[in-house]
Amino acid sequence: MKKAVFSGMGMYIPETIVTNKQLEVLMDTSDEWITERTGIKERHKVKPGEGTAAVALPAAVMALANAKMAKEDIQLIIFSTIAGDFLAPGSGAILNEMLGVPGTPAVDIRQACSGFIFGMSMAKAYIQSGLYERILLVTAEVQSVALQMSTEGRDTAALFGDGAAAVVIIAEDGHKDSAGIGSIALHSDGRYAEDLSIQIPTTRETPFLSEQMIKDRRHWVVMNGRNVFKHAITKFPAVINEVMALEGITKDQVKLVIPHQANLRISEAVAKKMDLPMHSVVYSNIHKYGNTTSASIPIALFEAVQEGKVKKGDLIVMAAFGAGFSWGAAIYKW
Repeated sequence: MKKAVFSGMGMYIPETIVTNKQLEVLMDTSDEWITERTGIKERHKVKPGEGTAAVALPAAVMALANAKMAKEDIQLIIFSTIAGDFLAPGSGAILNEMLGVPGTPAVDIRQACSGFIFGMSMAKAYIQSGLYERILLVTAEVQSVALQMSTEGRDTAALFGDGAAAVVIIAEDGHKDSAGIGSIALHSDGRYAEDLSIQIPTTRETPFLSEQMIKDRRHWVVMNGRNVFKHAITKFPAVINEVMALEGITKDQVKLVIPHQANLRISEAVAKKMDLPMHSVVYSNIHKYGNTTSASIPIALFEAVQEGKVKKGDLIVMAAFGAGFSWGAAIYKW
């Protein structure tokens, strides 16, 4: 059987750092307040004019170099982002041009925080179907431009950061226990779509963008923090248990759990519910980058590998929950 295997990884974090202390100047908040409620100490933001595909490019180039693969050998680009360079076309095509691979198909997905898990499921399906053997899965998020940097917007301004990560996924012959992507569980529930959203431009109104919409501040990220937290601490452990059952393993066999880096308090609550040791098994790097949406899991995985926390044969569980609501989990054997 064909297995979908990570062949190379890369990440990119913009140089400009925004610390909690800097936010204190812009809004009624404090380093202590943000740290206590989120675990975040700093986040990064793009330079003016640096769009989503530009953030993705260095991560993609690094992943290709680590895979020792020429860009021309990639047969498909899967691009995950919640905010592309344009409303249309998607940023996958723009990255295609930046990489210099015209003609290579590019498909964009907008699964927000769950984008990497959904992207893994697509890559696995393409590879197991035999349609493609070399796929570039890219996650890139530029959220700083949609944050209201004031007291009114502090609940989201303190959370989100910009960043990107990429993985080259290739087809290899193997069996059920070989290295590669294992079981995946995916879910969505649109009843809560407005609880975490950016609501304009919108096709529900004509025109889809107006001065009045902007005056009404409908172009900023909005979040019902309490409802997101309530669902996250329930859905995270449920989907992790679901995917472990699909794989036929127990938590004692899992070397590392890499949750979407949404909020340290969510990760801690999940670890407590599942009786998993925080930090030794449940990985966290949110203090450095904030919530980078779909890029957070592959950024964390890249750093965990660099830190020597992942070795050949290890079972890794990756899980995400976010806007949509959408959530999912995947098993990967290193």
